[in-house]
Amino acid sequence: MPESLLSAEPTPLAFDPNRTALVIIDMQRDFLEPGGFGETLGNDVSLLQAAVGPCKAALAAARAAGMLVIHTREGHRPDMMDAPPAKVERGEPTTRIGCAGPMGRILIRGEAGHDIIAELHPAEGEPVLDKPGKGAFYQTDLELMLKNRGIETLLVCGVTTEVCVHTTIREGNDRGYRCVALADCCASYFPEFHRVGLEMIKAQGGIFGWVSSSSALIAALGNKIRAA
Repeated sequence: MPESLLSAEPTPLAFDPNRTALVIIDMQRDFLEPGGFGETLGNDVSLLQAAVGPCKAALAAARAAGMLVIHTREGHRPDMMDAPPAKVERGEPTTRIGCAGPMGRILIRGEAGHDIIAELHPAEGEPVLDKPGKGAFYQTDLELMLKNRGIETLLVCGVTTEVCVHTTIREGNDRGYRCVALADCCASYFPEFHRVGLEMIKAQGGIFGWVSSSSALIAALGNKIRAA
């Protein structure tokens, strides 16, 4: 398949959709929905909701073009054997990992809050990675999956921009992947962190990635989508 050209900063990026993956980070109910864990911490979850529509558009375009789509969820085993004490002990004792939350035990796999929101729910055959840390490469088989598919470019969406999205892009960059943050498909509880996080990615000539948007992706995939 001929390469597509993605409008991005600091420079446009040529990419082969067959060697590109859309990675959607942690769009989970507990983080995005009113009444979930994120809101119990005092956060305005509507700030994360802003990324849902653009993510949905990017996801539809990627599916139509036949691109690999990978979803991630942050969370731990029910026995919490994979949850480091330094992580578990942070925060208020009643809102720590494993405690009872509005949608089940906080950040525990299998609980209602751990699941991906309905608007972005994985389609049949789309892999879902359960990760115990912030980055999608840490203690998962993401890299093996990407190598097996010959993936070279990662288009990264999700929450939060400055934590799990940033960590995944940094990890991917260190492993030789060309990483792109789709800005409107990412969000943070702290708008300034979102803005600065994106600036850091593309600074100094794209020190560890590119920044683009859902509309730019849709435009770049236009011919592939129409041909699908």
